[in-house]
Amino acid sequence: MSSENKDLSKAPTWDLESVYPGGSGSKELAIFLENIKKDLKSYTNKINKLPQKLNDSNRAKWADYLIKLQEFLGRLSQVASFVHCLVSQNVNDEKAHQIYGEVDVYRSEFQKLIVLLEAFAKKQSNKEWDKLGVSNKIGDSAFFLAELRDIAKLKMAPEFEAFATELAVNGYHSWNRLYDKMYGDLRGDFTENGETKQLSLGQLANKMNSPDRNIRKQAFEKIESAWESRSNMASMALNFQAGYRLTLYEKRNWDSPLFEPLLNSRIKEETLNAMWNAVEKGAPKLNQYIDAKKKILGLDKFKWYDQSAPVGKSNQTFSFYAAGDFIIENLRTFSPELADFSRMAIDKRWIEAEDRPGKAGGGYCTTFEVKKESRIFMTWGGGFSDLGTLAHELGHGYHHHVLKDMPMFAAIYPMTLAETASIFNELLVTDAALSKTSSDDEQLMLLDQKLQNAHGLLCNIYARFLFDKAFYIERKKGLVSRTRLDELMIESQKRAFAGTIDPTEGYHKLFWASKLHFYMTDTPFYNFPYTFGYLFASGVYNRAQMEGPSFAKNYRALLADTGKMTSEEVAKKHLGVDLTKPEFWSSAVERVLNDIEPFVKLAGK
Repeated sequence: MSSENKDLSKAPTWDLESVYPGGSGSKELAIFLENIKKDLKSYTNKINKLPQKLNDSNRAKWADYLIKLQEFLGRLSQVASFVHCLVSQNVNDEKAHQIYGEVDVYRSEFQKLIVLLEAFAKKQSNKEWDKLGVSNKIGDSAFFLAELRDIAKLKMAPEFEAFATELAVNGYHSWNRLYDKMYGDLRGDFTENGETKQLSLGQLANKMNSPDRNIRKQAFEKIESAWESRSNMASMALNFQAGYRLTLYEKRNWDSPLFEPLLNSRIKEETLNAMWNAVEKGAPKLNQYIDAKKKILGLDKFKWYDQSAPVGKSNQTFSFYAAGDFIIENLRTFSPELADFSRMAIDKRWIEAEDRPGKAGGGYCTTFEVKKESRIFMTWGGGFSDLGTLAHELGHGYHHHVLKDMPMFAAIYPMTLAETASIFNELLVTDAALSKTSSDDEQLMLLDQKLQNAHGLLCNIYARFLFDKAFYIERKKGLVSRTRLDELMIESQKRAFAGTIDPTEGYHKLFWASKLHFYMTDTPFYNFPYTFGYLFASGVYNRAQMEGPSFAKNYRALLADTGKMTSEEVAKKHLGVDLTKPEFWSSAVERVLNDIEPFVKLAGK
């Protein structure tokens, strides 16, 4: 797109009109939803009428059904993504929120359809199921189908699984919705520059990035105070959703609450243990970084609200398009295809970046499966952090681009591998920015951003994991009191932060209440995949640095396999490493801590 066709000084709004024109009032969207509803009923009826025992005469019928089921899942996924985009671009779009609720019902109904498929899979012989998986029509979906059958054997009888799925909509998942409502309603009176305003929790969290410690401290105290007023309700939500999980696990004869998250992540427990052992050994080195940062900030004690305190500075700001050009230029040094994809995403207006009222917070990348396109949501501020976010989300988009022609069952990858391309992009672009600046202040700022990530992913995330693990052990014995939740959180933070936070008054006791990830009922143990993804992506990036552009082809192949293998198999095939052993993780932790030495040297200046 030529510069004559766009205002280079402004951040773009995305193009949703080419998907369903008219937004939440779109006639095309209404028709699409009606067809989803009709086809969902049709596919549910059809699965019950198909032959219930696989053989040579009916295998082709089942293969055709599975192909159509994947096509349907792509349509359902696309409409869910589209409506998510609508409520993100305008949080007050009531019609979009209403449609979102409708789509949630369809997704629940589809999950019941998957339960029927699991029931069918369980009844087939190994030989017949394997024949179905390797048939020409199924192809790349073979891994998903084998996994589906293996997991089905570990579950309750199909009628009980379907019943549990149905009950969860208005039971289990409602605890998540109740928490979201609490989170959205909470406010805090915040005083700045002599003026007091009521701020949301998200706005208060943003204040924790302030260079002014009094601002950070006030924001932290307001967040703690807000959750203190709702701590008993948050405790109920956490206890009862965990109770639902534990009851379900008991009926499935799953002994450990880690069983499901490990299945979802497609990793072995040995792999998880090897990773955390490496993290525990390496994390104390972060004290050197924190000590240097304390000197720069003039602190004698480093507290929870100091984690995002900025050091170093840059007077440089980027327009959205200048940042895009910088990202593309540096991605091209590794992979022309990766750069060309990013150019296309920007030129075709796949990115919503305008800073305006009424938008949701945060950033994400989502996929329109039928259109074979992605959309990126963020709000452009013009700083290095925004440049990093854009690079990160373009990485997600490229991952989707690599998988766009795969059948849906082969394009579903676990959270453990979901951050590979995004963090790879972020590391590449941040290192490029570091290499191109001669300013000590800019270098210090960029190194601090990288080490903040390391501190968060090696310590903060580990604390969440340790809390979850300890909480479920006690929840098996009965309800865990609000006071005990505070104690478990403090104990977890003491161990995970390895001395980097002041042990007397530096912790966040109500973190179990304020962190929404603990309440996301779709994903138990929503923590360790972040650290896994961060360290795994760092290992992939290190390989790219060693091999240069010649690794680009292997990198693409690695991403293409993320929906067709376990995490360990992907690592073995494309990196030649064994994730169950400590070597990969120890070297990955060491790599991300290599920035400590240059940071300390610059801080000493």
